[in-house]
Amino acid sequence: MPTAHLGYQVKFESVSINGTPDLEIRSLLDRQQYADPLGEAERAGISPASWPLFGMVWPSARMLAATMALREVDGRRILELGCGLALASLVSHRRGADVIASDVHPLTETFLLENLRLNALPPMVYRTGDWYGSGASLGQFDLIIGSDVLYERDQPAWLSAFIDRHSNDGVEVLIVDPKRGNHGHFNRLMAERGYDCSDISMDGAQASGEAYRGRMLRYLRA
Repeated sequence: MPTAHLGYQVKFESVSINGTPDLEIRSLLDRQQYADPLGEAERAGISPASWPLFGMVWPSARMLAATMALREVDGRRILELGCGLALASLVSHRRGADVIASDVHPLTETFLLENLRLNALPPMVYRTGDWYGSGASLGQFDLIIGSDVLYERDQPAWLSAFIDRHSNDGVEVLIVDPKRGNHGHFNRLMAERGYDCSDISMDGAQASGEAYRGRMLRYLRA
């Protein structure tokens, strides 16, 4: 597929998720891609170095998608935070879940629409989810999920507040974290907001045929 006119290059790959049918995914060619002709990413606070991160298939995203292939989804309203290529949302959507994918990158929705088409899936709701802003609420959710969303030092404070604003009573929050150093601060902030915290090791689990090192952070609020 010619992509020179887009200012970035893409590739297509089949992603295996926990024994479910493969997902056909359009992703960025590599981490060297960058195109922000209208300055949308810059206004959203996305640096050139972090610009391509949304468009890569990350091991933590695979692990979250594998989790969502097995979780109970019936009757639960689900929000994926910082979805990137939205593997977990796509898996949940394919299972009939009521799921909203959210991100702040200006190209996330474009890639999501194409990946829905590639997998012959019906339309899915996407919303811009700006943790750092005070924009309109996305609603209230029963299950909030994310993967590798604690990679900057200021994210625990903003993300914990964002989650709390969007949580129903009895909410469950699942965050796959590849052992980054910010999860301890995030745990403390979530506990202060009334969430019970637990930590499940995912070491040795498989992501793309390679052993994964990380944890599942789980938060419950009665």
